[in-house]
Amino acid sequence: MSEAPRWEISGEYFENCSCDVVCPCEVSPLGLMQARPDQGHCNVYLVFHLTEGSYGGTPLAGLNAVVAIHTPGPMAQGDWTVAAYLDARASAAQQEALGAIFSGSAGGPLSAVVPLITKNLGVKVVPIEYRNEGRKRSARIGGILEAVVQAVPGANPEEEIVKRNAHPLFSETVQAAGVVSRYTDHGLRWDHVGKNADYAAFRWAGP
Repeated sequence: MSEAPRWEISGEYFENCSCDVVCPCEVSPLGLMQARPDQGHCNVYLVFHLTEGSYGGTPLAGLNAVVAIHTPGPMAQGDWTVAAYLDARASAAQQEALGAIFSGSAGGPLSAVVPLITKNLGVKVVPIEYRNEGRKRSARIGGILEAVVQAVPGANPEEEIVKRNAHPLFSETVQAAGVVSRYTDHGLRWDHVGKNADYAAFRWAGP
């Protein structure tokens, strides 16, 4: 089996889950991803926008990916169901690169969650729209996802509420909440308006 090419990506991320603000998976005396989600289960979608990056010799800047996850209990206990969406603007080589990175098969941060996945609903190649509008982040997949998250107000309205060392994938995230949140696919229907959200800038590399 050949080794995955060296790769590096950087960009922006946001998520919106079914937990109340603040998510107990991130902030709990039980430890990271050990607490029971507020609704007993966790439904969450993760949105990635790449501003720079390459996988071997394949450029990835400007592309998007989305991962939707359901867990029946605390995330650390596993039994995850996962669906993935890759940018339709990507070439075949870019789709292969995005799939390797965001499935965790190419190493990097997402490789740590692979053992938690029980059911893979597959990958769809779809048009994905992404926007950064100051303290708002948004994404759209026609007929599947309509998502807008916004930073929650803090004591100082000029500053974001920043969480450090709270997320398993990012060292620093901004606390946000869902403003528009509809996900419908694979028989799943989620609405996370008013629920927990995070956004972050990130840089990943592997192997």
